[in-house]
Amino acid sequence: MTAEALAATPPLRCWVPPGVYAPQTDTRLLERAMRREGVTAGTDVLDLGTGSGVLAVAAARLGGRVTAVDISWRAIAAAWLNALLNGQTVRVRHGDLTAAVPGRRFDLVISNPPYVPAPALGPLPPKGLARAWDAGTDGRLLIDRICDTAPTFLRPTGTLLMVHSHLCGVGATLTRLEEVGLRAEVVDRGCLPFGRVLRSRLAWLREQGLSADGTTEELVVVRAERP
Repeated sequence: MTAEALAATPPLRCWVPPGVYAPQTDTRLLERAMRREGVTAGTDVLDLGTGSGVLAVAAARLGGRVTAVDISWRAIAAAWLNALLNGQTVRVRHGDLTAAVPGRRFDLVISNPPYVPAPALGPLPPKGLARAWDAGTDGRLLIDRICDTAPTFLRPTGTLLMVHSHLCGVGATLTRLEEVGLRAEVVDRGCLPFGRVLRSRLAWLREQGLSADGTTEELVVVRAERP
């Protein structure tokens, strides 16, 4: 899509039901990085943990053949409806990460996984809206799984774009991707004040050594590809 066509494109329509993660700063940061990847009609795109589906719809608008995956049935419904509202075709699949698309490989994989460190509350996973951000005591519950399996869902020239907070360890993500044979780097950053969830956990975050000042969160987009 040319710059002129992009400028003339109407804003995305987005319906977000209760219990589904609404597009926020991390969504916009990841979309900006995605647009730099040159998505075309020949690009097979996977959106892992699609939430409202807004990034999947944006990729489809650019011409990509898009598959959107989420473990939440409400998110699946939102992604399907938002594709319909915007006149786009998105294949929507319910499942746990790439288990929903077994054996498939993609040119571009985008992911905004849950990444907020959370106090351990027992053996059960988070429910409701908390499932969209709570990711274990180190925030890496899904990030590590995505890193470890990245070579299995990327084509030889494929690219992974993943956004997360500095609170769950940017260096750990780069190292983990490099350990599975990918070249990884940070390609975008953004800072914002702590939101409601992080402010509510400030004392715990400080006890864990995860927050020095307790006021600012840095978001990063990590890009990984085969050397």
